[in-house]
Amino acid sequence: MGGPGDPPEGTPEGAPAGGEDEYRSVVFDESFVRAARLQEFSARERMADHSPAVRRRPPLQRGLSRQALILVLLIAVAFGTAIYMGVRHPYETPATRSAEPLRMTVIPLAPGTAVPGSTSTDELYADSPAAQFRTGAEGITMPAVRRTAHFSDSQVVTALTTAKDYLVESSLDPSVLTGGATRPVRILLDPRQLDQFDRSFDHPAADGRHAPTGWLVRFDATRTQLADKGIRVQGTLQAAEFDANTLEVVADHTFVYALRPTGANARAEASLFTVRRELTFRFDRDDLRMHQAELAVSYVQAGPLACSDDSVSRLRPLLAGQTAKAGGPAGTDPYATGSATAVCGSLARSAQPTV
Repeated sequence: MGGPGDPPEGTPEGAPAGGEDEYRSVVFDESFVRAARLQEFSARERMADHSPAVRRRPPLQRGLSRQALILVLLIAVAFGTAIYMGVRHPYETPATRSAEPLRMTVIPLAPGTAVPGSTSTDELYADSPAAQFRTGAEGITMPAVRRTAHFSDSQVVTALTTAKDYLVESSLDPSVLTGGATRPVRILLDPRQLDQFDRSFDHPAADGRHAPTGWLVRFDATRTQLADKGIRVQGTLQAAEFDANTLEVVADHTFVYALRPTGANARAEASLFTVRRELTFRFDRDDLRMHQAELAVSYVQAGPLACSDDSVSRLRPLLAGQTAKAGGPAGTDPYATGSATAVCGSLARSAQPTV
């Protein structure tokens, strides 16, 4: 006799014992039934309307799928993070450093005797301490490059190269020396120093801040011309860290120029004029990227000059056969407000040609 759940005729042949079949694992729960697209009419509905046995149910209003919801959430998080990073990023913004004004000193060197001259510039150079100097930019040699704690090899090279370019443009370019040009020098300066640079040429002053000859070498073209464009140069460049954000390059070079009076022909006697420039450059990372420099200190000694001549705006060298006039300034009073910072020195006899 079969059990309560068995068919009256017993278990069909070939069916598994206990009445289990292949559909027994399917569970038609309430959610499955409610999700069905077809719904059977009740017997009363079929009798009243003679409708088909089933009807199509309207689709359920389903929300976003789980994957779509996660995607929307991720986009919202990314967008919010981008806004947050734009307003408050974790990297510390470097403080903007204002450029220090250039501090400059220009010291004229007066000769004790008449200035030696010669019709041959080669003879002048050969009989002077500049005999072994190189000519032009070749005399500004680059040192061995070593990276620092906070600057790479390439950054140190950039600083040294920019300093050399400044020396070339401000000490060797004929358009600057006798033509009155300033742009070749100006474009190499940190933009924060341009106001001081422009004021130095618009309103020169012997105040240690606004002397054109502190920025560049410039002769009075109404009195002096180059007798030889092959200017002799010798000096050194040294690079080191000023601080973690600044490289410093110190340049110490002596430039020797052969000069004649303006309008004189090649047979007129020429003489030598010596300028020693000690310049201190500073570079932050913006300067390195823009190939520009901040000129911090300029110390210049130049001669033969007369102490009584103004060497602030232009250099007016004593030429062959000329002597310094007496009555030059004895020095600078450190307590006198607004007085010139430059004093007058003596040009050593050994610094001039022996011709």
